[in-house]
Amino acid sequence: MTKRISLTQYLVEQQREHGHIPAQLRLLIEVVARACKRIAISVNKGELGDVLGSAGSENVQGEVQKKLDVISNEVLIEANEWGGHLAAMASEEMDSIHVVPNRYPQGEFLLLFDPLDGSSNIDVNVSIGTIFSVLRKVNNQRGVSEEDFLQPGKQQAAAGYCIYGPQTTLVLTVGDGVAMFTLDREMGSWVLTQENVQIPEDTKEFAINMSNMRHWDAPVKRYIDECLAGKEGPRGKDFNMRWVASMVADVHRILTRGGIFMYPWDKRDPDKPGKLRLLYEANPMGFVVEQAGGMVSNGRQRIMDIQPTKLHERVSVILGSKNEVQRVHDYHQDV
Repeated sequence: MTKRISLTQYLVEQQREHGHIPAQLRLLIEVVARACKRIAISVNKGELGDVLGSAGSENVQGEVQKKLDVISNEVLIEANEWGGHLAAMASEEMDSIHVVPNRYPQGEFLLLFDPLDGSSNIDVNVSIGTIFSVLRKVNNQRGVSEEDFLQPGKQQAAAGYCIYGPQTTLVLTVGDGVAMFTLDREMGSWVLTQENVQIPEDTKEFAINMSNMRHWDAPVKRYIDECLAGKEGPRGKDFNMRWVASMVADVHRILTRGGIFMYPWDKRDPDKPGKLRLLYEANPMGFVVEQAGGMVSNGRQRIMDIQPTKLHERVSVILGSKNEVQRVHDYHQDV
C-alpha cells in the first residue's frame, strides 16, 4: 500500500530537507489550509446551511456579494490560529488591508486572497474555490501599509488555490513545483495525491467567454478564429472550447490536462486593462502555472513582472500551455 503523505509532512520536508520554506511560512500555509476546510464545510451544506443566495451587499468593486463570499472572507479574516508570522491580509472583498492584531513581534508575511472565486456558480452547484498568495514583508519597520502589498508576482513566497468540487483539492506551490492535496473528509486531513504537476506544452482546448467576441482586440480574435477553423484552418487541428466561469475550475482543468485560459482586455471598458485582479487572481494563478511549466501573459508582458500600483488593480490574463500562450503573446506584438 502506498504511504499517505499529509500536507504537514510535505511542508516539513520542504522546510527541513530542501530548505525551500522557513518554519513560519509552513505554519501560515497550514492555517490557510485549515480555513479552506472550514469554507468547504459551508459550501457542502448549501441550502441546508442557509449559505446560498445574495448577501444584500456589494464589495469594493461594486459587485453584489453572495452569502458565501461574505462567509468565506470572514473565515479567513477571523482564523484564530494566526500568529506572529502574519502581519496583515488583503482581500478582493475588502476596500483596504486588515492588519492582524497580535501580541507577538511584527509578522514577516502578508496574505492576499480571493475568498470565493466563481461566485456566479455558487447557487447552481458548480465548482468554486479560494485563491491565495503569500508575500514577504520587505519593509523592516514596525507597522504595515497598503504599499507593502504592492509587490510584483515574481516575489511571491507561496501561492495556490482550493477548489470545492466533487473532491476538495488544495493546489500549492512554494517555488519548487506544484503539488495537489485531496481532502479526506472522513479523516479531516489533506493527503498528497500528485507531485510535480506539469502542464502539457501543446493543447487542443481553449477557455474563453465567447459571448464577448465582438468586444475583443484583434490579436485575440485572430487566435480564436484560427482555433475555430479546425483542421481546415492554419492550425491544422480541431479545438474544443471549455468555459466554467470559475477561474479555479478552468485553471484546475489546465493543470490536469492542458489548455489555454483567456480573460482579455475588451472594448466595453477600454480604460481598464482587464477584468481579473492582479494581486488576488492573476499573480497567484500565474505562480502556480509557471511552476507547472506553463506560461502567463497579459498579451504584452509576463504578468509576474508587473509592478502593481494599487491594491485592486486589474489585468488581462492569458495562461496555460506554453506554446499556445506564446502564440497569443506573439500576435499581440504584431499589432
